[in-house]
Amino acid sequence: MKFTTALSLLLFAALAQGAAAATAQVTTYNHIRLIDGTGAAARNDMAIAVKGDRIVAITPAVKSGNGVVDMKGAVAMPGMINTHVHLATWPNLPYAEAIQRRNLYAGITAVRDMAGDTRELAYLKRAIEIGEAPGSDLYFASLMAGPEFFHDPRTVQSTAGYDHVPGQVTWMRAITPQTDMPLAIAEAKGTGATAIKIYADLPAPLVGRITAEAHRQNLLVWAHAAVFPASPMQVADSGVDVMSHVCMLGYQASAQMPRTYHNRAAVDAKKLNDPHAIDALLSDMKTRGTIMDATLYVYQVLDKMKNVNPPPYCTLAIASKLLGETYRAGVPISAGTDAETDWHDPLPALPDELALLVKAGMTPMDAIRSATAIAARTIGQQRDMGTLEPGKLANVAFLAKDPLADIANVKTVTLTVKRGKPYPRRDFKPITAAEGKYADD
Repeated sequence: MKFTTALSLLLFAALAQGAAAATAQVTTYNHIRLIDGTGAAARNDMAIAVKGDRIVAITPAVKSGNGVVDMKGAVAMPGMINTHVHLATWPNLPYAEAIQRRNLYAGITAVRDMAGDTRELAYLKRAIEIGEAPGSDLYFASLMAGPEFFHDPRTVQSTAGYDHVPGQVTWMRAITPQTDMPLAIAEAKGTGATAIKIYADLPAPLVGRITAEAHRQNLLVWAHAAVFPASPMQVADSGVDVMSHVCMLGYQASAQMPRTYHNRAAVDAKKLNDPHAIDALLSDMKTRGTIMDATLYVYQVLDKMKNVNPPPYCTLAIASKLLGETYRAGVPISAGTDAETDWHDPLPALPDELALLVKAGMTPMDAIRSATAIAARTIGQQRDMGTLEPGKLANVAFLAKDPLADIANVKTVTLTVKRGKPYPRRDFKPITAAEGKYADD
């Protein structure tokens, strides 16, 4: 009897889901200029048909009718993905929710969080997925580093409640040659993480062990481009999927790699005057398909700060130079910011990152792809996100002005569609003072 009842419930649920899918209305966004994210030329007067959470067709413009929304020549591009955010390094849920709301209404449909308190991140991810809070889809990492790193105050904040055992929680793990790697990776995966982030203070053999075991357990691996003492070349050769911070590539030209993260010297700008200083590294990354998460925006932020202690190890000028070389070498580049605009600002930092990428030498089309098609690869979601094609998720940013004419036009989002649901910009509720007060906590 119990088996029959359970079977009946399963059949009823399946039938209900099938009926819902069958009756879902098709919404067609008509008369658009289409930038599909594949790198193909933009197409004018097109239509995107959406059913449920998926794109079902992309065609020339259709006749007006039921379910057809006239977009009056708006530019449609894939929903953007910021590949370097920190929503819970200094955990404060109200502020993280507010930042995610701002991201969504600015055309950002997913973000890659680069290590923080996974207890908060998992809660926020769930709230967004089930519709309790508006926000970009969230993919996050569990962090691994050498024991020396866990004196960093950020790790204390992200492991509140476990302060007496730095580096011994599942989402922030100190790694040594004695670590039971399969168990450590399995515990990190249990936090809900998409990836392991390799941060600092690890030699090349341990970077390789982490990477191999994470891949065996179907996790991505995101790493700093220099892990100290592991060099950029050693990080790339370990097989990581994404390397962060283009300025760190400059350490490959150093006479000697700094031994630790917190005692690293500045990048030697004189050695980088040689235009071929990191050619071998870039060739290696291109061959492996390693993605470079550039983060130019954070260098701009640091340039504007005074009396920073310790001094920044790099400048925006050096970062931009290295970005240009990386781009010309054919290494795939993703758009991550690693910092945010002030909470008073109605827009997040990602549009500024794209402007910096273009200023450093990328075309507007390739800058757009860095925040869409390439960015989707960083989170392992290229089958569902990153381009506008039938069968993919209906994640679309509609803009009033063409970003191919001026990349600054990515700031003109009028409508975000995420998983088929529309979020008109006019409905955006700016970050409040009550939410923003958490920004500096």
